[in-house]
Amino acid sequence: MSGQTTKRRSPVAHLGVAVEKFGVILVWLAVIVYFSVMRPDTFAQTATLRLVLSTQTVVLVAALALMVTLAVGELDLSIGSVVGFGGALVAVLNGTHGLPAVPALLITMLVCVAFGAINAVLVVYVGVQSIIVTLGSGTFLTGMTLAITHSQVVTGISPSVISFMTTPRLFGVPAPFYCALGLTAAMAFMLQHTPLGRRMVFISANREVARLAGLRVDAIRVGALVTTSAVGGLAGVVLAGTNGAANPQSGSYYLLPAFAAVFLGSTTIVPGRFNAWGTFVSVYFLVTGITGLQYLGSAGWPEQVFYGVSLVAAVTVSHVVGRRRRFKAV
Repeated sequence: MSGQTTKRRSPVAHLGVAVEKFGVILVWLAVIVYFSVMRPDTFAQTATLRLVLSTQTVVLVAALALMVTLAVGELDLSIGSVVGFGGALVAVLNGTHGLPAVPALLITMLVCVAFGAINAVLVVYVGVQSIIVTLGSGTFLTGMTLAITHSQVVTGISPSVISFMTTPRLFGVPAPFYCALGLTAAMAFMLQHTPLGRRMVFISANREVARLAGLRVDAIRVGALVTTSAVGGLAGVVLAGTNGAANPQSGSYYLLPAFAAVFLGSTTIVPGRFNAWGTFVSVYFLVTGITGLQYLGSAGWPEQVFYGVSLVAAVTVSHVVGRRRRFKAV
């Protein structure tokens, strides 16, 4: 015997870890049960499930886009503007100017990538704080959205695009949900099971130490900012295709839900880290609560209350968990 003792976690410690990892899921299940009991004739129906899954794809994709930048320690406040601009640009190209759907989509994605690259240059190479750059560039992009749409709702999107985005598929849910589910799985694998994902976590924890360790910190930060804009533009395309039109004012709606979902997601599945499956759970947990309150007769205020409170609570929990882990490490 070497004389070394192996510390074993007590059942209480195991339970604490499980609650920390799956607490949001448990609360989500409790919310489902509560509203199902209160409104069995409306909430506890498969139609409600299909509604919830079908209507939150844009929020989910926008949140996943934002998560990539947050994972390297940057803030991107332009995500809502990118969503609105992406939807407006593809609608103008396809609906107003008659460009085929595929070229319109490719041009939209290229423009969004270019926008992300400009943000990245200013943040990474010029050294301006990301919160300032993206706040300003997002405001600029909002103005450009109003300019290209002439401040009017743009219609005329190809019926084939609308059909793809809205036609019920497996279990009566349209294809964009399954595409977003695949994107969630791909991002989860990248962040948790690849060297790039581990490097992103390392950079977020301590950028200078990561640089001294030989990591290509600047290149990874640039890639994260560009990816956020590209995926955010994709969320805008989904929004325009689902609605069959583009509202130039719609982008601002997605900023708070995306931040609330990502930060709340960092408290579950992989607590203390921004993670894709946690973001997925948080998006649908939040909309479940909002939908339930609406079925109970509340209107107008549930979304703002849920997203606002969830964002503050999630940031607070993340801060407390991170501080506790640092204390244990010491």
